[in-house]
Amino acid sequence: MDRLLDSAWRFVAEVLPPGELPMLAAHALVEGRDSPALRELAGLSRRGDEAEIRELYVLALGELGIALPDEDTAGRCLLVSLAFGLVHGELSPGDVGHGLSMTVAARTREETRFLAVAADFSEWLGSEELPGWETELISAAQSLVAATDLGSSIGVPRAPAG
Repeated sequence: MDRLLDSAWRFVAEVLPPGELPMLAAHALVEGRDSPALRELAGLSRRGDEAEIRELYVLALGELGIALPDEDTAGRCLLVSLAFGLVHGELSPGDVGHGLSMTVAARTREETRFLAVAADFSEWLGSEELPGWETELISAAQSLVAATDLGSSIGVPRAPAG
């Protein structure tokens, strides 16, 4: 997986903290990517000026020919990423509920169902409601993972047709 490519949608979806960008740039340099802005970004402190970090990140992507996705695409990638994380056991149902952001978007029927179920999460779900919600969320995530064409956009290879 190309961490720099993967970072573009995370940046737009606002789930990639600016403080992580200098280290991301350093890893990209080690992996063979290079540009003046990328080198400058890699030299910044993670506690540096967030506006400068963001500006250098966007400039570095441009120098490397990596386009930032639009907000709709980034939001859909976030939604699909949450579904994959849940299906692969990397996230709990609660993590998915907490992982939603204002930039989440849904275009397909499966994305819409997953978003609707995930958005029903609340810290105040009663113990009698939580198991049903979790089961419905996992089912919606499995449907989305099986139907999506965005897996490669979030760094997950598409399953071979079988």
